[in-house]
Amino acid sequence: MSSSVRDAFLKESFPSGFQWATSTESFKAEGGWLEDGKGETIWDRFSHEHQAFENQTIDLACDSYNKVDYDVYILRGLQVNTYQFSISWARIFPSGHRGSLSEKGALYYDKLINALIESGIQPVVTLYHWDLPQELQDAGGWTNPSIVEAFKDYADFCFSRFGDRVKTWNTFSSPWVVSHAGYGTGEHAPGIKDYVISSYQVTHNMLKSHAEAWHVYNDNYRKTQGGKVGIALNSDWAEPKNPALPEDVAAADRYLQFMLGWFAHPIFVDGDYPAELKTQIELKRNKCPSSEPARLPVFTPSESKRILGTADFFGLNHYTSRLVSNIDGGCTPGPQGVGDFQESVDPSWPSTASDWIFSAPSGLRMLLNYISKEYLNVVNVPIYITGNGMPTEYAILTDGVNVQRFTVQSLMDGFEGKQGYSERFGLHYVEFENPERPRTPKQSAYFYSQEKSQNQPELCLYFSIFNATI
Repeated sequence: MSSSVRDAFLKESFPSGFQWATSTESFKAEGGWLEDGKGETIWDRFSHEHQAFENQTIDLACDSYNKVDYDVYILRGLQVNTYQFSISWARIFPSGHRGSLSEKGALYYDKLINALIESGIQPVVTLYHWDLPQELQDAGGWTNPSIVEAFKDYADFCFSRFGDRVKTWNTFSSPWVVSHAGYGTGEHAPGIKDYVISSYQVTHNMLKSHAEAWHVYNDNYRKTQGGKVGIALNSDWAEPKNPALPEDVAAADRYLQFMLGWFAHPIFVDGDYPAELKTQIELKRNKCPSSEPARLPVFTPSESKRILGTADFFGLNHYTSRLVSNIDGGCTPGPQGVGDFQESVDPSWPSTASDWIFSAPSGLRMLLNYISKEYLNVVNVPIYITGNGMPTEYAILTDGVNVQRFTVQSLMDGFEGKQGYSERFGLHYVEFENPERPRTPKQSAYFYSQEKSQNQPELCLYFSIFNATI
């Protein structure tokens, strides 16, 4: 970023009423993996099968299950007005079904929600952030169509139990990661490696589950509770490696359609998958008759109608950008092979503690503008940055994009999937070697608290470069 652009960047403040938040996710922070009758999750199983860094597990994690007051105390220190956390499905329904209800599990979330409200902090709840009850996985998990009804029932319980106090709900957070890493590459729990069929079926069932949960709220709770239900989708920004080459421009668009459009297009545009995605998969089916690389399920007309328009906001998790070029992916399963694109990064982008995250602050501005034009030109709902990201007044003030919330990922260090506790994304350092799991604020926590309270836009640039490293 040039000095002239940087200086212009620092002149404006965020709009009045802009919401500042931070977050955690249940399996990354709660611990208490068998306390009070909680059921086993796919991440419990995954870590116990020694699939994470140095055989680390989530048995204790940050011990947030026993540290509600501690966590709310450090939230007050940050001076945030919003806290986003996810509910562990298996802590409330150990088997995944209502008949197994654990009242003690539900009371834990009651206690957390009440403590937040008493501290003047708005709770934002994610119903599903990757930790499926293992009993549901044993029945096929997200590949089994019966999970749609199970998720609907789980969502109904959460709305009825907590909805008098919770006014913003994410049905799913980063569902692309579940489809891609959980059922495609197998890098995440449940470790399924099937990008030909399972990955696409998982997306299909999650979209239908999201829609059913939204309709449950809309039909039964919206009038009395007055809340909002949306979905938090993750996406990189994709820039053509050579903008002068039409084929690279088209490849960058395919990258976005295979990542963001896979979920956003059915919800926000027409109830169906993007034309580019369907066309590319059909192209590969014809090209590779003996080794089908992808099988995309088909929505019925009634299913499409049921899905379209089921979001009161557009949640966005954004971490990095990519340079994308056109290639012939052949008959290889997976987004690169089927999508005929190859990704790289600009060597000028600063690296971070995570080998897949590179800092490209301008990427968020371009992605926000893309979302506004691609998905929100008909359905006028706000954008909430629900994870990490680099908030910028360019997109809000100069481009007129309706961004209303920024959520720092995350409140404290936690279990980062296959990387275990080796990567630290938190504003607070957690001593995982200490059974008491003390939290110590990092420089980024002090900066976030001070600069946010003064509504200073330099916060954007700071977190774009340092959030994953300090």
